[in-house]
Amino acid sequence: MKKLILTFCISIIGLSSFAQNDLPNVDLTSMEGSSISLKDAINKEGVTIISLWATWCVPCLKELDAINDLYSEWQEETNVKLIAVSVDDSRTVKRVKSLVNGKDWDYTILLDINADLKRALNASSIPLTILVKDNKIVYEHSGYSPGAELELYEKIKELSK
Repeated sequence: MKKLILTFCISIIGLSSFAQNDLPNVDLTSMEGSSISLKDAINKEGVTIISLWATWCVPCLKELDAINDLYSEWQEETNVKLIAVSVDDSRTVKRVKSLVNGKDWDYTILLDINADLKRALNASSIPLTILVKDNKIVYEHSGYSPGAELELYEKIKELSK
């Protein structure tokens, strides 16, 4: 029982300390094939949502679609920026462009083909949504259920004050 409590406490401490970590500076690939630093892509004037997703991840697509329905309002109210980072590997990355072209996403789409960002964030599952402000990771959420985008927006409004 003591081991279980100790493990739980260490996990909580690890999660809360992660919430203020610096954003890793990794290079990603744009949809056009050029290299871009993640720190250069984020919103310098406010909050950035970074969403790790993949073409084969149904909850990821549902989350990005749900956010898309509200995104223009979010931008008007909070100046938030969303960067959707595909973690599709070399076998499935060719599906990203056609999937994105079929969506009406008004996001910056970047590719993490070698899983550099995923590894740097120690992301074990997707979707993984993080909020960044002043180059610091200030919030992290893994998974998606309907309505989670509303909780995310509340956090964005709080951080945008």
